Amino acid sequence: MNSVLVRTEGLSKTYLNGKIIALEDVNLTVDKGEFASILGPSGSGKTTLLNMIGSLDSPTKGRVLVEGVDLSKVTNLNHFRAERVGFVFQLHSLIPTLNAYENVQIPMYAIRTSSKQRKQRARELLEAVGLKDRLYHLPAMLSGGERQRVAIARALANSPPLMLCDEPTGTLDAEIGEEIIQLMLELNRQAGTTLIIVTHDLGVARRADRVIYLNNGRTEGQGKELR
Repeated sequence: MNSVLVRTEGLSKTYLNGKIIALEDVNLTVDKGEFASILGPSGSGKTTLLNMIGSLDSPTKGRVLVEGVDLSKVTNLNHFRAERVGFVFQLHSLIPTLNAYENVQIPMYAIRTSSKQRKQRARELLEAVGLKDRLYHLPAMLSGGERQRVAIARALANSPPLMLCDEPTGTLDAEIGEEIIQLMLELNRQAGTTLIIVTHDLGVARRADRVIYLNNGRTEGQGKELR
């Protein structure tokens, strides 16, 4: 059985007719159930790489495979993302006019989950992230840490095999950020979800099974120990 969940082959991304190189010949694999951290300075291509793994952007050259599926061959990327990828961003990206309960249900509409199932799943997830008393709170009524907990619950709504996180603790203070990382790890390992976190925070990277170093759009090694 193939244990690789994500594979990139010769992945490159340029802008302005090749004048700006965001990624250059990135080859990497991430195994099923692994927690991988992508570490690098600002402008190193971390977010670009994450966006292409999540099919939010397309490469100039090379390809991305998720569960053996070449993303360039997928005809309905919206459905693919809804089924197989959960996203957590630095800014929670919650819809401000919807409460926590409603925000978590959004991804489930894309795969035509029944109303009863959506509501039950949303309740279960919000309880799992410690927000069972905040179901009907709008994002503006929640703290930064609580909003990010709602975003995590939303990312897990369809039980995706892959969860992509872009600086998920970047706007939080150290204590709350640590709580969010611990929560993500706990939920990730319970479900066996593969977790890829982009960060420049050594404290976050230290918790990963493997750290992938990115600089100037290229990988510069990887391993279990921080440099």
